[in-house]
Amino acid sequence: MRELPRFADTASSPPRVLTRRAILRTSVTAGGLALVGAATAACAPSPVLDSISVAGGEQGGFYLEFATLLAHSLERHGVAAHASAVETGGSLDNLDRLAQGRATLGISLADTAADRIGAHASSSSPGTPRLVALGRVYENYVHCLVRADSGIAAVTDLAGRRVGVGATGAGTSFTAHRLLEAAGTVVQENTLGLNQGLAALRERAIDALFWSGGVPTAAVAATAREVGLALLDLSALVVPTRTRFGEYYERVRVPAGAYQGIPSTWTVGAPNLLLCQESLSADAVRATVELLLNHASELVPTSSLGVQFLSPETLISTTGIPLHSAAAEAYRAFHR
Repeated sequence: MRELPRFADTASSPPRVLTRRAILRTSVTAGGLALVGAATAACAPSPVLDSISVAGGEQGGFYLEFATLLAHSLERHGVAAHASAVETGGSLDNLDRLAQGRATLGISLADTAADRIGAHASSSSPGTPRLVALGRVYENYVHCLVRADSGIAAVTDLAGRRVGVGATGAGTSFTAHRLLEAAGTVVQENTLGLNQGLAALRERAIDALFWSGGVPTAAVAATAREVGLALLDLSALVVPTRTRFGEYYERVRVPAGAYQGIPSTWTVGAPNLLLCQESLSADAVRATVELLLNHASELVPTSSLGVQFLSPETLISTTGIPLHSAAAEAYRAFHR
């Protein structure tokens, strides 16, 4: 586990979502509520928890960016005396860390979380920690990346080719397998994460790489500038994937300008959830939810061009994963 230093548009009709600019506008109009939250934190005699760790993801990816911003905010607003973001392998790794008590909070793709939590619920013994949601925090965009000079134009062109499908422990791998199954496309799978996969793509050791993350993903942007990349349109896979695996997936657009030389491209989106153990204290949960509601502008990387879910209406849409009871109470109180 590597612990980072502590801080001293959709075509379907999903719930209303916010861009970074809209979040900043929302934070102004919700100023009264933000002041109430800040005043509450200022009056608190001590932090709710001494220490909070947030399981993030790989370097260069949105998970780790979000986890770092959240850790900073948790300290700034007195939720924890010490908060840190942890570099991890991604969704599955984060779910394991949460279940084992090695992280306080963690981020996961909703499809991955639903599969893992459902499997544990049906097979776990009494006393096994139950994982629950604090909110739906942002949209993940599935990137199917190829070199611009590869001649590969569609996911069906990947049949028999060498494809990076994500690292062990990453939600990318879970989603990529579902998409390839829905496409009926069999590839030569290479278990590679973001940075290893991009290096392999640069060296032509693989023909394509799946990555699931925010837009833009910094490491992808750097590689696009270096060697030239293209994104495959995956939007035709939304319906068959939803039909086969559930309604976690929607058609989303990577905007032009997100990556150098790559035009606007439709792809598959899946929501990310912020999760914790059900046993996490009600006070800690309420304080964290107040940050999501009242300080959303602090939790969006400045480079983000993608769709965010940090709004009161959409935070509660956790795609079948139950909310922590204290989180549900906090959202109800907010809407009164």
